[in-house]
Amino acid sequence: MPQYYVRETFFRPDEHSRELSALPAGLVNGLWLLLARHGRENLFVPIRTMQYQAIVDRDEVVFVDSHGGYAHQDGVGGRLIRLAWRPRPAAERDSISAPVPCEIVYYFPDLQTIHRRLITELNPVIALNLERQRGVQAGACAVVPFRRP
Repeated sequence: MPQYYVRETFFRPDEHSRELSALPAGLVNGLWLLLARHGRENLFVPIRTMQYQAIVDRDEVVFVDSHGGYAHQDGVGGRLIRLAWRPRPAAERDSISAPVPCEIVYYFPDLQTIHRRLITELNPVIALNLERQRGVQAGACAVVPFRRP
């Protein structure tokens, strides 16, 4: 089956505000596991219930609204980043199950409610994707008895 890749452009608007917080360990660990299994620099995770998309890389997770925030600049069009999570290095955590210290960057006002909802809505999406990957990996292997001539 041929593979194809879509190139996306995202614009980072001027920062509105930022705060220090912590994200649930399972959420961040799941995103990084999905990214590692994906084998690319970026991972796109649609959050259909919110019409948002998460773009995951090793240093941050940015979120774009699929229904709004499209811009053009210098002949290039792309979506506007609404907010970003910047997890702190793993060395700052006491254990793999400890909450992940994170800097939340808001590019638009009044996104705190969206931030909290993203945490809630992203957990089942990650779990579903991890389960799908598990099923694909298990189905990629077959043990067939060897018949001697």
